[in-house]
Amino acid sequence: MSDKSALLDSLKIERAPVRRGTSPWVWAVLAVLLLAGAGAGWYFWPDNRIAVHVVTASAEGSGGASGSGLDASGYVVARRKATLATKILGKLTEVNFEEGQKVKAGDIVARLDDSNYSAALRQAQAVAAQAKATLDNTEPLYRRYRAANENGGISSYALETQRLAYENARTAYAVALAAVNFAQAAENDTYVRAPFDGIVTVKVAQVGEIVAPSGAGAGDTRTGIVTVVDMNSLEVEVDVSENYIERVQVAAPVTIHLDAYPDLDIPGSVIAIIPTADQSKGTVQVRVAIKAKDSRILPQMAARVAFLNMPEKGASTAVASRVSVPVGAVLPNGQGNNKTGSVFIIGEEGKIEKRDVALGLKTATNVTILSGISAGERLAGDNLDKLHDGDHVKVAEGS
Repeated sequence: MSDKSALLDSLKIERAPVRRGTSPWVWAVLAVLLLAGAGAGWYFWPDNRIAVHVVTASAEGSGGASGSGLDASGYVVARRKATLATKILGKLTEVNFEEGQKVKAGDIVARLDDSNYSAALRQAQAVAAQAKATLDNTEPLYRRYRAANENGGISSYALETQRLAYENARTAYAVALAAVNFAQAAENDTYVRAPFDGIVTVKVAQVGEIVAPSGAGAGDTRTGIVTVVDMNSLEVEVDVSENYIERVQVAAPVTIHLDAYPDLDIPGSVIAIIPTADQSKGTVQVRVAIKAKDSRILPQMAARVAFLNMPEKGASTAVASRVSVPVGAVLPNGQGNNKTGSVFIIGEEGKIEKRDVALGLKTATNVTILSGISAGERLAGDNLDKLHDGDHVKVAEGS
């Protein structure tokens, strides 16, 4: 029996012990550890996305003209401007206006010493009075001689002699009157009057100084007294490169910006294109009218003019509104051409889209976008040189 038992035991197959399944608590602990690790990694791992401030394209307006992309620099000038001088040499006794004061046409601005001219006038008037008395005595005598001759009382010779005396007296009186008018004109020349309504901008002569007509002065002799400017005649003169003069059209609308007031939009229009070019500068001068009068606009102020195209005949006057964005939101094209550039549109989840745009008027703070984007779109306002199409950005605080 023992041998059979031993034989049966040798035929048994050894089985590995069965392990029990991993406890659910172990898996829960591992999950918590993984989540904690991911959170810590998200919190402590650096965010490589570029931070940008967001700006929004704002509508600049619409109308019947579209931008030509042509800007030109120039100055405000007065079409009517006069430096008042005298017609005669004399000593200044009155200057009735100072800088900044308004004058009306015909106002006496200054006056010269007229003592000599007044004396000459009185003398001429006395000579004229004497000639008039002689004429008054000669005329009735001549009429009597003529009547007597008709009745045969005197000879024709006597009548002719009296006629000659009458004609000489009449001529002498006419000469005396001319002398009076000449003396009166000379005295009138001692008054300097304003030729038009305006404002005195410069005063160069003082009471007591000797003044002379323009071109006749020498040494310390003044040739001008005051300068008067008609502020209603202000316009802008700009120099346009001859390479782009074909974009300028007479009567086309423009927008004027003064360097002193860059945010002030002044409407205007092209008056004329001067039909000659400046050989040294390669430019053509253009006169621009200022349609909105403003006391802040002064002669000799620096100005920039943005030319706008006139709509073609038969074309719809409705055009898409232009938009304005800060200067920092536009990346120049880097080719020396200031008429095109690029912007970076911020889309969903901060994804960047690079877009080429056409540029218009540029001021110290803003630039006009003629085409490429619409009002209301969000753009990256800084760090443009670090951005690429398709990048993801994060919005900086304060946007």
